[in-house]
Amino acid sequence: MNLDPALLEILVCPQCRATLFVDDEASELVCNACALAYPVRKDIPVMLVDEARPLG
Repeated sequence: MNLDPALLEILVCPQCRATLFVDDEASELVCNACALAYPVRKDIPVMLVDEARPLG
């Protein structure tokens, strides 16, 4: 996964506005507050709540 560090600084969870964490192995951006993981497809984050995967 190759995301611009400047982009990662401004991205937040669209549901709760919490900071996101990168999971390179799963190619996801993870929100621990909402327990959601947003997919990254072809190095483009898909920041739609409907596309997010619930954690655990």
